[in-house]
Amino acid sequence: MTAILTDHSAGLVGEPGNRDGFGRLLRAEWTKFRTVRGWMIGLIVAAILTVGLAWLTAAGSTIGCSNGSGTVQLTGRACLPPVPIGPGGEAVNDSFYFVRQSLTGNGSITVAVTSFTGRHIAGNGVGRVHAVGTGQGGLVSGTGPWSKAGIIIKQSTKPGSAYAAMMVTGSHGVRMQYDYVSDIAGLPGRPSSPAPRWLRLVREGDTIAGYDSADGIHWARVGTATLAGLSRVVQVGLFATSPQDFRVQSSFGGQSVQGGPSLATGVFDHVRLSGAVNGTWTGGNVGSSPSAGPPDLGSGFHASAGTFAVSGSGDIGPIVPGPGGGWYPTAAIEQNLAGAFIGLIAILVVAAMFFTAEYRRGLIRITLAASPRRGQVLAAKAIVAGLVTFAVGLVAVIVSIAVGVRQMRSQGLYVLPVSALTEARVIVGTAAMLGVMAVFAVALGAVLRRSAITITVAIVAIVLPFLFAALNIFPYDVTNWLLRVTPAAGFAIEQSIPHYSQVNSLYQPANGSYPLPPLAGFAVLCAWTAAALMLALILLRRRDA
Repeated sequence: MTAILTDHSAGLVGEPGNRDGFGRLLRAEWTKFRTVRGWMIGLIVAAILTVGLAWLTAAGSTIGCSNGSGTVQLTGRACLPPVPIGPGGEAVNDSFYFVRQSLTGNGSITVAVTSFTGRHIAGNGVGRVHAVGTGQGGLVSGTGPWSKAGIIIKQSTKPGSAYAAMMVTGSHGVRMQYDYVSDIAGLPGRPSSPAPRWLRLVREGDTIAGYDSADGIHWARVGTATLAGLSRVVQVGLFATSPQDFRVQSSFGGQSVQGGPSLATGVFDHVRLSGAVNGTWTGGNVGSSPSAGPPDLGSGFHASAGTFAVSGSGDIGPIVPGPGGGWYPTAAIEQNLAGAFIGLIAILVVAAMFFTAEYRRGLIRITLAASPRRGQVLAAKAIVAGLVTFAVGLVAVIVSIAVGVRQMRSQGLYVLPVSALTEARVIVGTAAMLGVMAVFAVALGAVLRRSAITITVAIVAIVLPFLFAALNIFPYDVTNWLLRVTPAAGFAIEQSIPHYSQVNSLYQPANGSYPLPPLAGFAVLCAWTAAALMLALILLRRRDA
């Protein structure tokens, strides 16, 4: 190490007239880094932890299913029906009760929703509204936030096929939803007999427009959906569905989730169809979902004097990780990156010591004497630490996801599909996140100059906010705030499944979800790192070595 620094003092590095002075400085800093055995071992340990914990996490994830005589352990998904895939390639829930007719070509459907009620298992429920007491069979009355009933035009009754729908919901008013991931708000409030919610869908070719009205006379367009390749003959009618109800109990170090089926019932009046329809109403369940619950919940429909009461269970929407994703045993690809969090601690130690070790040994004077442009010294150390960490992290992340996904599938979990672009963003973004965090630690080392203090501050700023969220140490809102404003926001770059407003779920790090979008979270980390580098540059120029 000393010999390398002595070469610097020969005037090769940082000499004003030397065009490749910074390049030589980079090579010198890289030589310092790779020749310190402990630092290289630290990065190798980080990579091993990342990959090893990915395998252990996936291997410990198992599911069971009933074969009629008890619970059996799965080594595949033999007892589960296929997961529907929506038009955009995402895994979806598509289970509801559908009272329908076939429509050929253009046409429309108009209804007035005069009542919307529901039932769910007593004792369950997060965000329940209008619970009014216990009914028969241990059921209580009430609708969930995203219980829904309304009208729908659907490509076919095949789960995952394209659709557009207008609906009333438990606590989000009228909505237009289509192709599982799109959601547009309409009139607020719940329907009643004195104040119904009028809904209308109009099909023209591949385009379906949704309208709502408070009086059936004055209509407002809520939204328009273009369903590419919509067939000439489609299914049109009334539907009702209600997602599985769940309750979360948080405690230090973990959570327990209890769930049960629920049922939604919509009452429809003034049902009018236009266009070439077959004139015969047919009712039945679309999709297959255990969340439909026991028979006494009462899925089905009843028609009398032009009024329809339709009851159903299930959901229409994207599958997300966590209890709100439905009854499929799912996982996201980023759940194989739990080891990166542990490996990060080793990375922070190495990156911090890359600068502080020179202060401890008194070698910083030689380095700064050989390269008087102190900003270049800081930049060279940051670039070397960042790029080396990025390279090691990239390999570890690629292997972790490949090994973890394969292991999860063998254990019976359904790994939620994502596009190749999203998977590339998760892989490259996670490696970049580790690299930027290493640069942050280097900058802290230049500011604080002592290894123990630097490592402590880096861990407090990056590791602890994530740990607080994982261990439920603080309330949900507090940990969400920490993951928004601290450098730990950078972990959001790992998230592969977006937040969907129309899915009531637990969006938390344990499920691979973060309060900020991926790029926004990464930007917060970069902002902290840029601020740390700026402070380090100012102090380097003002302080003696």
